[in-house]
Amino acid sequence: MATVVVAGTGLAAAAQDTLTVGANIGNIPWEFQDESGAFVGFEIDLVAAVADRLGAEVETVNIPFNGLFSAVQSGRIDIATSSITITDERLESVTFAQPYYDSDQSLTALAAGPKSLEEMEGRVVGVDTGSTGDMWASEHQGEYGFADIRRYEGLAPAMLDLTAGRIDGYISDIPALQYYVVDKPELAVVERIPTGETYSMMFAKDAELATQVNAVIDDLKTEGVLAELHEKWFGVAPDEGSSTVSVLPMPSLD
Repeated sequence: MATVVVAGTGLAAAAQDTLTVGANIGNIPWEFQDESGAFVGFEIDLVAAVADRLGAEVETVNIPFNGLFSAVQSGRIDIATSSITITDERLESVTFAQPYYDSDQSLTALAAGPKSLEEMEGRVVGVDTGSTGDMWASEHQGEYGFADIRRYEGLAPAMLDLTAGRIDGYISDIPALQYYVVDKPELAVVERIPTGETYSMMFAKDAELATQVNAVIDDLKTEGVLAELHEKWFGVAPDEGSSTVSVLPMPSLD
């Protein structure tokens, strides 16, 4: 556990003095630890910016991805982040603020290994437990003939097994993998898997905090703060019209 103290500006009234945020630390470049052990990443910075506007402090708790859902539903945490995809199924039991990133899944393999999903027939694929990649691989296992699906709690252990040859490919969010393999020539993102996902912060069902945070994200988009974070972490400006720069309504099932 790590505590990040954020000085409030008083621009909005927070419902509480401290926001407890659950995140799957190791989810590069969204939330991970730097050489000093500090929590850093796109969503770490975004949560800090939101808390600043709400006049709150942030307590970040490291929780495996699959545990974030029960943690936010039970009230153990106030907000969950970890490049969480908004889905209708999830909206039945939780609430999301407006999206702030557009994404797809991807297949990553050894540079000398499979070059496509078609070449994964009879091979072992890794995924993060409970993730969109897990759901996609399970749904398409028969189509692509995966011999097995191995589930991991985060990118780091999956990458260790991929590098060691214990799995043949890894299906996960494309921005995280593109960032991860930049300085690792032995690995390659070999195929983009179009899924049309959008990411956001997750809250307990109908939580008032979700509405407050959504209003802050409106301002952060309008003022260009989110665009600056995108350029900081991905090295390029966000696409015009993307959810990183467009003010959008809160997702709903209506």
